[in-house]
Amino acid sequence: MTEKKDSYTDRIWDFFCSLKLTLFIMLLLALLSIIGTVLQQNAPAEEYIREYGQSYYELFVNLQFIDMYHSWWFIGLLGLFSVNLICCSIKNFPRVWKFVKEPMLVATPGTLKNSANRLEMNSKEEKEQLAERLSSFLGKEFAKTIRSESDGKIFLFAQKGIYSRFGAYMTHLSILIVMAGAVIGNIWGYKAYVNIAEGTSTNRVWAHSGQLPIDLDFTVYCEDFDISYYPGGNRPKDYNSNLVILENGKEILRKRIEVNDPLTYKGLTFYQSSYGSTGKPVFKVKVTVNKTGEAFNFNARQGEHIRLPNGHAFAVTSFTLNDRKFGPAMQLHVNTPDGKHGRPFIVWKNYPEIDVKRGGLFSFALIDHDDPQYTGLQVAKDPGVEVVWLGCILMVFGSLTAFFFSHRRLWVCLEDDGGRTKVQIVANAHRNQPGFSLAFDDLSEKLEATIENKSIVKEG
Repeated sequence: MTEKKDSYTDRIWDFFCSLKLTLFIMLLLALLSIIGTVLQQNAPAEEYIREYGQSYYELFVNLQFIDMYHSWWFIGLLGLFSVNLICCSIKNFPRVWKFVKEPMLVATPGTLKNSANRLEMNSKEEKEQLAERLSSFLGKEFAKTIRSESDGKIFLFAQKGIYSRFGAYMTHLSILIVMAGAVIGNIWGYKAYVNIAEGTSTNRVWAHSGQLPIDLDFTVYCEDFDISYYPGGNRPKDYNSNLVILENGKEILRKRIEVNDPLTYKGLTFYQSSYGSTGKPVFKVKVTVNKTGEAFNFNARQGEHIRLPNGHAFAVTSFTLNDRKFGPAMQLHVNTPDGKHGRPFIVWKNYPEIDVKRGGLFSFALIDHDDPQYTGLQVAKDPGVEVVWLGCILMVFGSLTAFFFSHRRLWVCLEDDGGRTKVQIVANAHRNQPGFSLAFDDLSEKLEATIENKSIVKEG
């Protein structure tokens, strides 16, 4: 007699239901996640070439390692894991569903004899009356009972926590929802950046994974950027931006953002990530004609030539916030009417009298300076984030149900035994057996007391 060989369909089904496949996929996902953490994702090509070399950079590109979580093979691996999870759930679900729809109302002889949690005693009370009283007692102390009769015996069945058996499937479903949200975010979402100078606006951002800008259907205006420093140095303590969302020239939303407190609008989130100088500082300079004492005030940009009386001109060539602990200082030179550059000299904001002693046709004083900053924003669009949150919430409930609750069942068998009623009570739980044994011991004491008290009353 030959054994029946599994069909090709059966082998495919067994493959997708295999626990080995589950473990293999999980290990592979863990390994890939480590690679994705160690190898920076979506960085400029120059960084990869500088750190790893041209040949390794080309290998990373071909393997899609520099944008791993958007690669077809990573998404495909998530899809394979989803199919494996679905098949495993479908394979085991009918057995669980049978527990719910067709509970075992009558305890088998083996269950009555071999259960670890059992109580056996005799009572002088008739089994019909005892059955009614035990049913009422269990309804209050344990769960509502179902009565059935077989071979002259009365059986009571009660259960609680039946739906805890679905906790694992709720967790499986939550994992599928989380992965679906991740795939939605990978396909239809993006991560981008944009730098906005103070007082300017933009309606586009630049994706990390592409060279072309992404147009927005609204405008982001940087009203102001502010930065504070720790005392005694230039180490930034905090920085934030006042952002305004505009549509058709009208203000829609306004928020002051800082690190870990972003602005979100129309599914896009703007995070405060960096800052810097626009490279175009403006200086308020007072110029005095030494011969006449006549003074002029100018707003000069670095590198810009400003006309002075008699055909002369000056230009600020550099600036520092602290020159040898003398404070803010600018370097400039004066051009002659025929365009010749004079010798560069330094003017300190806190010591304007020094430049008066320099002599020459003009003396200069730095009244104030403004170095416009730009705010660097990271922009994230993730349409799957709400789906992921839904999956996470469901995962919490599923895990709590699966690990902290159990399906507990109790059977009572009442039968005539030589003018007395033989009582057999057994119970079990599909999880946390030690804890349930302690609970059953307490319940057994109450059951014994209830039966014995009733018997005493009848005898009296």
